[in-house]
Amino acid sequence: MTTPTEPRLTSLSHGGGCGCKIAPGVLSEILKGAAGLPLPKELLVGIETSDDAAVYRLNDQQALVATTDFFMPIVDDPHDFGRIAATNAISDVYAMGGKPILALALVGMPISVLSTATIGKILDGGASICREAGIPIAGGHTIDSVEPIYGLVALGLVHPDQVKRNADAQAGDVLVLGKALGVGVMSAALKKGQLSETMYRRMIETTTRLNTPGPELAALDGVHAITDVTGFGLAGHALEIARGSGCTVELDWAAVPLLEGVPALARDGFITGASGRNWAAYGADVAMSAALPSEAQALLSDPQTSGGLLVACAPSALAAVIDIFKRHGFEVATVVGRVSEASAGRKPLQVI
Repeated sequence: MTTPTEPRLTSLSHGGGCGCKIAPGVLSEILKGAAGLPLPKELLVGIETSDDAAVYRLNDQQALVATTDFFMPIVDDPHDFGRIAATNAISDVYAMGGKPILALALVGMPISVLSTATIGKILDGGASICREAGIPIAGGHTIDSVEPIYGLVALGLVHPDQVKRNADAQAGDVLVLGKALGVGVMSAALKKGQLSETMYRRMIETTTRLNTPGPELAALDGVHAITDVTGFGLAGHALEIARGSGCTVELDWAAVPLLEGVPALARDGFITGASGRNWAAYGADVAMSAALPSEAQALLSDPQTSGGLLVACAPSALAAVIDIFKRHGFEVATVVGRVSEASAGRKPLQVI
């Protein structure tokens, strides 16, 4: 915990966790000029489909997975903040089918406001997750910052033939989600002092669980696409799959797992600003059934910090996919939708 003279970590940031992300529409505008840059043939995955990490072929047997992720506090406990940020950063390696090999720490702290003991606990939390993932923190960079910022550069290896992009889903695939939704809603309630201790523990449990099924899932022939659900919410990342694959994604809202207590919190108005920005950016591409509950839109666009893997696989591979998730402790993993052929006049994301 922080010392009595220190402010709450969340009070020092204008947004927490993956809710800090720049809205997808704004990000697209910022990056539009980068698409025309010359690319080496070894770059297997770049920015073209807003995928989870870059992938660079080293040789016929190995490709380097490279990613970075950092954000401001989503919780007040410094050790938990470090754990969540590290888990979230490493997740992008798993989402490409890679095995993490090392990390570099990215640290920006208001050193005139936070004690060195508090900052040390943040770094210790991140290091504990790296130890769990079996990788070292081999270096990094620190700055004196107005707001506290922590994250990692995460590097991994994957066989070039087992890279799983978010753009390779096929019509007829089913979609499996590995974690329940609702972290953004929980963080909004926490910031206002309205999250129970039981719900806080649920939030920490899901946000510090490494997405370790990724490499095994990528090795399955029937798995065509993988991404992780983070700051753009389930709808945003499902749309990335739909657009990148040239298909339509259909989500069955009743099948989507939600963290216990989250729907009630959403109905009570505990919704992040990022949720609204997400929906403003991509809501026009989402067709929503009139029968959906009132909180569905907010939860579809709810930014997930260290969210679950979203896997598109052939129906013949479904049993193996679920088995891998369960063996890694992801009991909530379930089918949440399907992929179908795109058709003129039909929005790329359908929520029924």
